[in-house]
Amino acid sequence: MPSIIVLDKLSPDGLALLDAAGRLGISYEVKTGLSGEELKNVLASHDGAICRSGVKITADVLAGNHRLRAIVRAGVGTDNIDKQAATRQGIVVMNTPAGNTVSTAEHAFTLLLALSRNVAPADASLREHRWDRSKYMGVQLAGKTLGIVGMGRIGQAVASRARAFDMRVVVYDPFLAAERAGELGVELFGSVRDMLPELDYLTVHTPLTDDTRHLIGKAELSLLKPGVRLINCARGGIYDEEALLEGLESGVLAGAALDVFETEPCTESPLFGRPDVLVTPHLGASTEEAQSQVAIEGVNLLTDFLRTGTIRHSVNSSPIDPADLEGLRGFLDLGWRLGVLLSQLDDQPPKAVSIAYRGEIASRNTRLITAAFAAGLLETALEDVNIINAEMLLRERGIELVEQSRTDPGAFSSVVAVDLVVGDHVHRAAGTLFGRSMPRLVQLEGHRLEAYLDGTLLIFMHEDVPGIIGNVGTAFGGTGVNIAQMTVGRSAPGGDAIGVLSLDQEPSEDSLSKVRTCEGIHSAKVCKLPMAGQLPYWLAAGSNGSDGK
Repeated sequence: MPSIIVLDKLSPDGLALLDAAGRLGISYEVKTGLSGEELKNVLASHDGAICRSGVKITADVLAGNHRLRAIVRAGVGTDNIDKQAATRQGIVVMNTPAGNTVSTAEHAFTLLLALSRNVAPADASLREHRWDRSKYMGVQLAGKTLGIVGMGRIGQAVASRARAFDMRVVVYDPFLAAERAGELGVELFGSVRDMLPELDYLTVHTPLTDDTRHLIGKAELSLLKPGVRLINCARGGIYDEEALLEGLESGVLAGAALDVFETEPCTESPLFGRPDVLVTPHLGASTEEAQSQVAIEGVNLLTDFLRTGTIRHSVNSSPIDPADLEGLRGFLDLGWRLGVLLSQLDDQPPKAVSIAYRGEIASRNTRLITAAFAAGLLETALEDVNIINAEMLLRERGIELVEQSRTDPGAFSSVVAVDLVVGDHVHRAAGTLFGRSMPRLVQLEGHRLEAYLDGTLLIFMHEDVPGIIGNVGTAFGGTGVNIAQMTVGRSAPGGDAIGVLSLDQEPSEDSLSKVRTCEGIHSAKVCKLPMAGQLPYWLAAGSNGSDGK
């Protein structure tokens, strides 16, 4: 029975969904405030984890974990999760990007308005029995220019609210098309630095990355016109806090509103206590509605993954939509089996892989099939390889991986063909899918054939002359090895040929010796593939258990 560990406080709506998941065979427990060895042990004893921003899931606590399959962040930011370590361990990391969009956008705009009208210091002054109307003169938003860095869901929500206040909105986002900017009613700039001289306000809605860390620092202050106000409800560290203090003291900045800080929790800062600074303790998503939505979305993501293998909103792997999952399952199985087969054809390490997709499959999510192939190729060499980490592990080892696609059909409606470069030669294999779930080998080492891709296979290269197949059968028959299925491929009559036998049991070394000494046999190798219908754990969820024959 799959189990889930809840690592941070979750809304009652999310916990109710987890209670209901018990009827689907999924159990859960709640343990909050964990760190170090205690957190490591808990993660190692569950299949899935759900968290918010409180717990820190580092490489140390993930090291050696052979069970955990997925982590869901009930929220957007995943900087409290070491995604590279999770990927290396084959753990999917998913977030809930939509659940707190409105709440975070509203909080950013709340800070923008409060900063403009000096709400916090005026409130504090009046509570101290002072009537300082002239001291807290504000500014209106209409006609001012708001800069937005990051035009995802939250950035777009902020832009729509700013336009309702008659603000000019200018934006920077490296993935926003000019046409889409026009639809949103915003002006698109080519860089943040180009945008800065235009601004009266700046708000950021991006993840914290190497590119966005200290996006506004001391060097950028010189590009701002005096009187700019900065807002950050995204991630601490996007603004350099030392630079903010310098800008406020010099008058370049008229104010700063921060909901997030470089180190959290943050209870001491030279920015605190200044009347031109407004601060809140990471409240962007802290509404009843947002916490309910992200909890519900997060629980659904995790339970769907554990039950069916469905991956959505992943931040470290290719997503697979529920509607596509069943249609791709057979090809994922095919790619995985081709990888397992090719891994056994040579004792030398591979140098490069080229995968060609032809026909209808070329229009589908081929990257996922490539990842399945990589998982099969590495499966016998490395521990805990799966569809999430395999491609990264392959590239980490200096193995070049390229894809090619063409949608015109060949001999089959869809074919997956692989060239594996090993040493100074290339191993070639191609497969297709019969029906929805029957992988077949249709080409091997340049020879066309048709063979099963399951169980124990004997692959032998031989001369295309009479008597070869009979001699192999006799050699195996004398040692009690039964041949279940046989296929032969050849390039031309009388030339080189290849034979693939499906065997009911693995032959002994004595049996193989007899086959290899048969006249006309150049080489013979046993390859062990999973049985028909047997799927890797990362694909088995939701399978109908077909035997694949």
